[in-house]
Amino acid sequence: MNGPPAKVAIVGGGLAGISAAVALVRAGHAVTLYEARPRLGGATHSFDRGGLSVDNGQHVFLRCCTAYRGLLDRIGVADRVRLQDRFDIRVLTPDGRTGRLRRAALPGPLHLMPALATYSLLPPADRLRAVRASLALARLDPADRALDRIDLASWLTACGQRDPARQALWDLFTVAALNAGSTEVALGAAAMVFKTALLGRAGAADIGVPAAPLGELHGTAAQAAIRRGGGEVRLSAKVTAVGPGPAIVVDGVRVPADAVIVATPHDQAARLVPAEAAPDRDRWSGLSASPIVNVHAVYDRRVTGLPFAAVVGSPVQWVFDKTRVAGLGTGQYLAVSVSAADRWIDLPVAKIRNEFAPALELLFPAARRAALTDFFVTRERRATFRQGPGSGALRPPAATRLPWLYLAGAWTDTGWPDTMEGAVRSGLQAARLARRYLRQGVAAT
Repeated sequence: MNGPPAKVAIVGGGLAGISAAVALVRAGHAVTLYEARPRLGGATHSFDRGGLSVDNGQHVFLRCCTAYRGLLDRIGVADRVRLQDRFDIRVLTPDGRTGRLRRAALPGPLHLMPALATYSLLPPADRLRAVRASLALARLDPADRALDRIDLASWLTACGQRDPARQALWDLFTVAALNAGSTEVALGAAAMVFKTALLGRAGAADIGVPAAPLGELHGTAAQAAIRRGGGEVRLSAKVTAVGPGPAIVVDGVRVPADAVIVATPHDQAARLVPAEAAPDRDRWSGLSASPIVNVHAVYDRRVTGLPFAAVVGSPVQWVFDKTRVAGLGTGQYLAVSVSAADRWIDLPVAKIRNEFAPALELLFPAARRAALTDFFVTRERRATFRQGPGSGALRPPAATRLPWLYLAGAWTDTGWPDTMEGAVRSGLQAARLARRYLRQGVAAT
C-alpha cells in the first residue's frame, strides 16, 4: 500500500525554485516552496508605478532556451511571449549609422555568415576576420576546462579581431548574455553562448520577449500552477537554516522534510547549507557578483517604431519598447538594459538621466521633440555571478554530500551561463535528483 507523498521543501522562489517545484508537484510529491519576499520570480519581477506595470529589468530568451520555454508551457503562459520568426537585430549608433544582423535561410553555422559579411558597422576587412573567427569559435569545445582559464578578448585578439570588431560585434552579445565584456569573460562561457545560440542550429538565436509583465509570467502564473498541482507556496517566509537532518528552519521553527532543495543566490546558499553537505561552500564566494542597471524613460509621444534594438558606441546597450506590456495608453515607454553596470550602479538618478536622456535623443531624433514624463532607474546589484576566467571551476554540482539535500540556481554547474535558461535547467536537475532519491523509498523524518 502506498504511503503519503514524500515532502519536499524548496528554499527560494526564483526561476530555479519555481521550475523545481512545478516538476515535483507534477511527479506527485508534496511540495512547499518558501520565499522570503512577498512575491515569486526572484530577479525577474514587476512592480506598479503610477498605474504602469514595470518589470525590474528587460529579460529576453532565445529559441534554444528549451527548458525556459518548457516551463512557460507547463505553467500555462507560453502564449504570453513573442518569439521572432527569424533572428533579426537592428544595431544603432549615436552618429546615425545603422547595422543589421539577420540570419539567412541556410543551415547553421552558415546562416549568419551573410549577415557578418555585410555588417555595415565594420569595415570589409574586419567583416572577413569576423567570419573566420566565428568559424574558429564554432570548433571550440565549451566543456574544455582549459577554456575557463582564458578570457575571450585574448582569444579574439589572437584570431585577428581588432577593437572596432570587439566593440561593434562581439561585445554586443557577450555583455548582454554574460553580463561582462570580452576582456572580463571566460572563453569557455562565451564559446558556449556563441556555439549554442549563434553558431548552432539556424533558428537557435531567434529572440523572444515577454508580452506580459514578468510578475504575471513568473509570479502569478507560477504560483497558481504549483497550487493546482497540490503544492504550497509560502511567501514572506524566511528560511534561516537547513538541517539538522532532512529539515529546514523557517521563522525559527524546524520543519521536517524528506528532501530539501536550496534555490537561492550563491552567497545565501553558502550561509544556509551545512558544512557537512558542501565543505567547499566558501569557494562559492569567489563567484562574486555583477550588476545590471535598467533605465526607464517614458515619453509623451512615440519616438521609435522599433520593438527593440542593440546599440554600440553609447551608454545605451539594448533598448526595448515596453509601452504595451506596461499598459501605457499614450506616449511611449522605453526600457534600456545596461549590463556589466559597475560604472552606473551607485550613481544617483539625476546623473544617470544627464547621460542617458541625451544618448536616447541621439539614437531616436524624435525624442528631441518629445517630453520625458517619467524617468527612473532600477538596479540589480547582484544580477549574475561574475562569469570571468576561473569561474567555471567554482560552480558546484546540484548534488551535495547529504543525499537528501540539493542545490539549484543559475550559478550551479548547469553548463549554461547565468541566465533564465540556466536557472530553469538547474531547478529541473535538482528535481530529477530529488525524485531519484525519493524513489528509493526514504521514510519521512
